[in-house]
Amino acid sequence: MTVDPRAELSDFLRSRRARLSPDDVGLPRYGRTRRVPGLRREELAQLAGVSVAYYTRLEQGNGRNVSAEVLDSIARALRLDDAEREHLNNLTRSKPGRKKAPRTHLRPALRHLLDGIAVPAYIGGRCSDVLAWNSMAAALFGDWGRLEPRDRNWARMIFLRPEYQNLFVNWESKAADVVAFLRLDASCCSNDPELAALVGELSLKSELFRQLWAAHEVKQKSFGTKVVRHPLVGEMTLSYEALSMPSEPGMFLTTYHAEPGSPSAEALQLLASWGKDATTAGTSARTQA
Repeated sequence: MTVDPRAELSDFLRSRRARLSPDDVGLPRYGRTRRVPGLRREELAQLAGVSVAYYTRLEQGNGRNVSAEVLDSIARALRLDDAEREHLNNLTRSKPGRKKAPRTHLRPALRHLLDGIAVPAYIGGRCSDVLAWNSMAAALFGDWGRLEPRDRNWARMIFLRPEYQNLFVNWESKAADVVAFLRLDASCCSNDPELAALVGELSLKSELFRQLWAAHEVKQKSFGTKVVRHPLVGEMTLSYEALSMPSEPGMFLTTYHAEPGSPSAEALQLLASWGKDATTAGTSARTQA
């Protein structure tokens, strides 16, 4: 399986056009009965200020030589958010022969940084890979050191490992986030064979992944809140922050923390006090659940 940037561009533009109606953009409803939801191509072209033929070529996947000004006009017409704009720009710059995106080696100083963070923290790479983590992350999420390197991947863990479906109280929300992050990454490295293998494997093994992947939603890693159900300390409401690392392209640092003085903060402190015992016991409890 490959991730074809031309097909991705075409499907993405169609999906964004389909979610808008004439009422959304202030256009009158007239003409023949609409057989499908969303704007027609000629309506979108009118809003963007380009010819129907030009927009049609773009929606057919021909993004060569399209100017930044035209892309900006189309993005405004489609009401794209920041993540969707980035995705559109990536897809129009992508080429079928693009080489695999490099995997950056982790500097020792970054591992020392992780060890010095008192809350669960990990460093992730492209395509939802987990590259390194601290002991608190292992206590919260399980012993990633027991997994093969290719399986230290959020997409594989969320969709293929049942214990992660139990860990996240709103597992479907976490799954949707992971796919949206992966979609945005995919537009940067469409010819990466590891990405193609990952998408192909998950498409075969998970109906939910196929549905989410077909929706073409994209999302930037930023911040939010997740509720986790830890087998040793119960439910915790944790806030996460995903910080990009400009010196390490494609990598980001993610931390999880709880509101000071809250039951969730006390639960995290309890996990920290148990040290490696929390990781061992938690991993065992998850695999037996």
